[in-house]
Amino acid sequence: MNHVLTSEGQRRSAVLSSLIGNSIEFYEFLIYGAFSSLYFGKLFFPSFAPATGTLLSLSTFAVAFVGRPLGALVFGHFGDRLGRRTTLITTLTVMGGATVLIGLLPTHQTIGVAAPILLTVLRFVQGCSLGGESSGGFLMALENAQPDKRGFLTAIVGTGNAWGLLLANGVLLLVTLLPDRQVLSWGWRLPFLVSAVLVAFALRVRLRLAETPEFEQVQSAGAVRTVPALEVVSRHGLLTLCASLSALPMFLVFYLGSVFSLTYASTIHVSRSQMLTLLAGSCVFLIVAMPFFGRLGDRRNRKAVFVGGIVVMTAAPFAWFPLLGTRSFPLMALGFLALFAGFAANYGVQGAFYPQLFPTALRYSGMSISYNVGGLLGGAVSPLIATSLLGKYHSWTPIALYMAAAGVIGLAASMFLRERLADSPVQHPAAAPAVAAPAEVATARS
Repeated sequence: MNHVLTSEGQRRSAVLSSLIGNSIEFYEFLIYGAFSSLYFGKLFFPSFAPATGTLLSLSTFAVAFVGRPLGALVFGHFGDRLGRRTTLITTLTVMGGATVLIGLLPTHQTIGVAAPILLTVLRFVQGCSLGGESSGGFLMALENAQPDKRGFLTAIVGTGNAWGLLLANGVLLLVTLLPDRQVLSWGWRLPFLVSAVLVAFALRVRLRLAETPEFEQVQSAGAVRTVPALEVVSRHGLLTLCASLSALPMFLVFYLGSVFSLTYASTIHVSRSQMLTLLAGSCVFLIVAMPFFGRLGDRRNRKAVFVGGIVVMTAAPFAWFPLLGTRSFPLMALGFLALFAGFAANYGVQGAFYPQLFPTALRYSGMSISYNVGGLLGGAVSPLIATSLLGKYHSWTPIALYMAAAGVIGLAASMFLRERLADSPVQHPAAAPAVAAPAEVATARS
């Protein structure tokens, strides 16, 4: 296997590999979210009332977020111990295998209560895998990038969630062209089984990739930590907590915008195809906007872009819901633009911002734990909470207040975060704390 690549060739391969892997992981993760919202209640929880079945189905969606912090601990440990490349090959394989098995799973009609139990287990495995994949992909790009392009290249990797959502919704749109009877019989399996082809392609690209230069420096200097995840928690506990809380609005906006919106559409008499079209347009916007904000963070102040995104996400729900309520396609599109503009800024820079809060030898564990604990708190039950609030109050206002509260928490937590001004790849993890003292110098550009 040839790992002798030019420096520029290695950078391109690192970004391409991470982008493809991130896109597939989010496709697999989000296709489950869409089907849990629309079909899994009937397939795996048919003995309950439709509304209860949908809530139970969305609960299995939330299970993956419980698995994400565990995956972050496990794969973060191996990512910092054995390397980024080996760990990312493992996460992609595990995620793909779990997704294909979901597509082969017998339903409640065939094996009874064992069906939702197995579905929940496989969903948990999906979450564990994503807990390691998402952070590792950003690191692979970051640690191969030139210092003044770190934000731009990690933002390109970050567009994987939009590509994954675009692919998931495109496949969902095709499947829903079938009569409901055929979708419930066999059509729902197709998006999960297609994953096998996507994973095989991604693995071919990833297997050709070399390890990152910064991790190799850590290895050669003998600075690899014995238990990196434990060091992250013990030495950088406050930093990890603040980073986790700062991610709340990002996860809330993304999963309510991409998953809950499909449920909400039916309550305001907007067709599923119209909502999927709006989401597809939002994905195109994100694919363009995130690299723009990533580049802006490289040139200006990355933290300012990060915080600005949170401010917009805090206010946006109060425009999104009323604009959706007009049922006018252009105005609904404007609503999604308002909702995802702040997300694009925030997510566009986080791929470079979060890793550089931690020493190089602890980056995989540090980013994975903080990012995925934020995912657990902000994304796990957000569609479930939003659905429950809507059912209880029959109004969007409590949901918007819920989203705004997450924004305020994220904004307060982000005030304590600072990128490291100068971090040698072998720097001791106790050095250069990233939770800033009041007199500490402002965030570095890279």
